[in-house]
Amino acid sequence: QLQENQDEIENMMNAIFKGVFVHRYRDAIAEIRAICIEEIGIWMKMYSDAFLNDSYLKYVGWTMHDKQGEVRLKCLTALQGLYYNKELNSKLELFTSRFKDRIVSMTLDKEYDVAVQAIKLLTLVLQSSEEVLTAEDCENVYHLVYSAHRPVAVAAGEFLYKKLFSRRDPEDDGILKRRGRQSPNANLVKTLVFFFLESELHEHAAYLVDSMWDCATDLLKDWECMNSLLLEEPLNGEEPLTDRQESALIEIMLCTIRQAAECHPPVGRGTGKRVGSN
Repeated sequence: QLQENQDEIENMMNAIFKGVFVHRYRDAIAEIRAICIEEIGIWMKMYSDAFLNDSYLKYVGWTMHDKQGEVRLKCLTALQGLYYNKELNSKLELFTSRFKDRIVSMTLDKEYDVAVQAIKLLTLVLQSSEEVLTAEDCENVYHLVYSAHRPVAVAAGEFLYKKLFSRRDPEDDGILKRRGRQSPNANLVKTLVFFFLESELHEHAAYLVDSMWDCATDLLKDWECMNSLLLEEPLNGEEPLTDRQESALIEIMLCTIRQAAECHPPVGRGTGKRVGSN
């Protein structure tokens, strides 16, 4: 009897879906399209056994091309609710491979709110499976840390931090109390210097620091570690910093001190045009 009731309910839901959703998700009114996508996101999250499959997910994927920003935004927030739950990741694999390129392209959306949520969604995708995003996909997000629009830059900074800075060697657990160039932050500071030099936007250190300030404050304020990398002799087997790398580290260090003292983003960063998004 329970099975019969469940079948009957599912048939009713299917009839509602085909009779209402399939027609209204393309409604002429953007607000109705947005409501449809928001609701299907809730259905897939609450009743994943019935709704979280490619027969339903494809509607969200197609609607990511909607001409209205508010509708594209609902697509991304609906997907975030799904990717956030790691138990659902296996059911999202085909969708990810099919629509990943579209999500990556949305990080450059003309609507800044959409771009921010696209980056946040990619950060969740990254946490669910690192293999999904190619090096080129990641590069497309990395350079947004130099965006003049702070919310975009901060979201990109968090993505960058999760990808390059959040992994810790298990051996580091035994040396957490070490300071200076022997601290676990030493390699992370070097990684920051290498990234900054490779990005070839050397006049924008303040932008990079501001982008990562919220998610990597402890690293950016580890001036003792930075000082020792500049002043102390390298440890056995450790590659010394080149003159160019030392100059970059000094520039980054100055920017972190200024950020800590002034407590506001660098000049030119606000809600204006992007920098480095061509």
